[in-house]
Amino acid sequence: MDQNEAETIALNVLNFLLGNETRLERFMTLSGMDPQALKNNASDPVFLAGILDYLLQDETLVYLFVEEYNLSPALPATARRTLVGGNNGDFH
Repeated sequence: MDQNEAETIALNVLNFLLGNETRLERFMTLSGMDPQALKNNASDPVFLAGILDYLLQDETLVYLFVEEYNLSPALPATARRTLVGGNNGDFH
């Protein structure tokens, strides 16, 4: 997987969160971000890695995401490893 593919998957995760008020509110509460911050950071690879970190912490969210986007369950983790050098750029 290349950087562009990984970023596309992360942006899809962001859209997945934005598409559900409960998921979005939970993410914003835990991250401390507001909608404007989400928009401003959407092109930042470190932020996108953080979106994937958030998703990967919850198996149910991973399952719902890959089902909705018809993806392999391994793709979010692969995308995360591709962005900002694997776990070296964790966003917590």
